Amino acid sequence: MARIVLMSGSLRRHSVNSAALATIRGILNRRDSEFHTSEIRVADLPHYNEDLDVGPGPAAVRAARELLIASDAAIISTPSYNGAMTGTLKNALDWLSRPWKASSLSGKPVALLTASPGTYGGADAQPDTRRVLERCGAVLIDHPPVAIGSADFLVGREGTITEPMVLEELEGLVDAAIAAIVRGHQRIPLAA
Repeated sequence: MARIVLMSGSLRRHSVNSAALATIRGILNRRDSEFHTSEIRVADLPHYNEDLDVGPGPAAVRAARELLIASDAAIISTPSYNGAMTGTLKNALDWLSRPWKASSLSGKPVALLTASPGTYGGADAQPDTRRVLERCGAVLIDHPPVAIGSADFLVGREGTITEPMVLEELEGLVDAAIAAIVRGHQRIPLAA
């Protein structure tokens, strides 16, 4: 069973980024029972403080790290705050990037998307987020950029997106994530 961690950079209760990830969860659930999704909630993580990052660290951080380590890939969605990812997502990535060179993000395939009520869908946050993820040791999954604009008009009553063009983009992102997982599993040597 492939395990995919979903992480929204937004704290809002009716976040369009969380709705995009709920839509991805639905896509995966409809495809096959071979996929299990879980979520890292950035709101659960304390502000990064190296004084707290000793031993196993705070319980929420330890749980997030373990969840990510046990996963085959991650999909992250964030809004743009002044042209960059949210501070809460950056904080989460700071926690997940430790210990240096042996973090839960090291070598982890990560797909990225943005969503926003704005016209450009938070696309201006993608370069910054990609740079930070690469610095953290993540392996960015190659796929066409997904930036969902005017997203607040696209979320239905069930908290998911049903607009066909957006669904097609999200399906493509899911396909890219699955392909990255398959490639990763093909590199694992078989036991004798």
